Amino acid sequence: MTEPQRISTTDTTPFLSPQDRDGYVHQILSPIPSPTRPIPSFSMSSSSPCRSVFLGIDVGTGSARAGLFDESGKLLGSASSPIQIWKQGDCIEQSSTDIWLAVCSAVKSARSLAKVNANEVKGLGFAATCSLVAVDSDGEPVTVSWSGDARRNVIVWMDHRAVNQAERINSSNSPLLWVKENLQESWSMVFRWMDLSDWLSYRATGDDTRSLCTTVCKWTYLGHAHMEVNKKDLRNMEACGWDDEFWEEIGLGDLMEAHHAKIGRSVAFPGHALGSGLTVDAANELDLLAGTPVGTSLIDAHAGGVGVMESVPEADSKSEDIDADTICQRMVLVCGTSTCHMAVSRSKLFIAGVWGPYWSAMVPEYWLSEGGQSATGALLDHIIENHVASPHLANRAASQSISPFQLLNKILESLMHDRGSPFLAALTSDLHVLPDFHGNRSPVADPKAKGMICGLTLDSSEKHLALLYLATVQGIAYGTRHIVEHCNAQGHKINVLLACGGLSKNTLYIQEHADIIGYPIILPRESESVLLGAAILGSVAAKKYSSLSEAMKALNAAGQVIHPSTDPRVKKYHDGKYRIYRELYQQQLSHRAIMAEALS
Repeated sequence: MTEPQRISTTDTTPFLSPQDRDGYVHQILSPIPSPTRPIPSFSMSSSSPCRSVFLGIDVGTGSARAGLFDESGKLLGSASSPIQIWKQGDCIEQSSTDIWLAVCSAVKSARSLAKVNANEVKGLGFAATCSLVAVDSDGEPVTVSWSGDARRNVIVWMDHRAVNQAERINSSNSPLLWVKENLQESWSMVFRWMDLSDWLSYRATGDDTRSLCTTVCKWTYLGHAHMEVNKKDLRNMEACGWDDEFWEEIGLGDLMEAHHAKIGRSVAFPGHALGSGLTVDAANELDLLAGTPVGTSLIDAHAGGVGVMESVPEADSKSEDIDADTICQRMVLVCGTSTCHMAVSRSKLFIAGVWGPYWSAMVPEYWLSEGGQSATGALLDHIIENHVASPHLANRAASQSISPFQLLNKILESLMHDRGSPFLAALTSDLHVLPDFHGNRSPVADPKAKGMICGLTLDSSEKHLALLYLATVQGIAYGTRHIVEHCNAQGHKINVLLACGGLSKNTLYIQEHADIIGYPIILPRESESVLLGAAILGSVAAKKYSSLSEAMKALNAAGQVIHPSTDPRVKKYHDGKYRIYRELYQQQLSHRAIMAEALS
């Protein structure tokens, strides 16, 4: 049996530790407690006033995290606990039992650190990766592993076992079809197939109502079918958006049995109150109160969107020009290993190369458009780690107790002064990067796209690495500019960006994006945007707010606002480099055609 690994990264944060990436230190990483030495609960005196605190829980690829927020959306404390992962060839698996234990550990640690009593937690919500959980009629794990190990009942989002099935289903992964064809005994035993975030809320409440976020974005559910019924109240609403012909066509028609019981009989807006809140068993395991409201879940990146989309400066939020459609002028960048670009609209906008439109998948009653770049933080890691000067750079950064990124930013500042450059970006006038090293997800949707670097020399110094790093940051920003322009050309009216995730803490990265795109970028006051988004679900479930939109306005808060440079030379420079960026891809297509002809 392959031994499980414990890793400490999530799919919405960069693979480098926060300290390595940008010098920002997260609050606490806590191990799973020994069964014989549970983490003590914090208790308050009965005379202490009872606050309203909301709990957000986020399960990433390698850890479960918990954060507690007060009524103004301020983080009171957070904690993290690692989870197991098995990797064997193309198969990547986890254990829902282990995930739940990690969730319990993180919640207890966070509450202890924040000095929050159980009766102060008025509601909670979950966010998680798009992994797939298999359980039987008793809610017990059903293996999805060749090993037969009963613990391994979660197919992780990055699993690639279903490549052959994907080719047969319109290039969309189908781990369900893989299990049916390869593990028939497990297939017959599974009573529920659930997205991980839906399973977490089910494990907490016993209510298997699914989220419009997970079903619409990942399960081909037609959320807009609910527009034809009473969309104001989706409580216990029978699912009406499953496309039965599609499931029959791909060989999974048996999932329609018993009114789609295995994949979701009922679907609800994110934040809908599930069942009667925490069950007695779940409450005991989490050290919370039974009946604590739990909101329908979100995918982790979408929780990040909910956690920042209303983070506008107070003066702007009180402006007379603010209306219900102002939110449609914003795009959220969830910047980590990859980057998600999320924008909402009142009308349905079909945009080539952009996922969606998804009705109510993030903000209820708005259509979601979701663009993305497959490698951003991962690309910067790759560029730096594969440069000959990387080891020396890392040693120098460590000796100064700063991150390699902070050191690179300092080197660039020195280079600008030494070379008499008019502005920092101008250092890369003869160095251009097409960042499609892992294909292009948006907006050209070309999985065969390759990365390109134009302007290399024999220089192998730290200074050259700094320039290559800057050119790569700019290439990523040109990609985001392309996505924004493409969305606006198809009906969006985006004019401000909001950024969260690990890369958003790198000031150079954000400033280059603002200068290149030409729009201000708002950073949230609280850095843990995914946890806040999950906590907002709990606040809605607790009826503290009448809607998700109201809760977002109350609990989101702006931090720093990064404005584009007002120097016209900067705009002219980036317009020129952006033109080269676009031409590089066209040249690649030309080269591809020439070689295809040569090999024909």
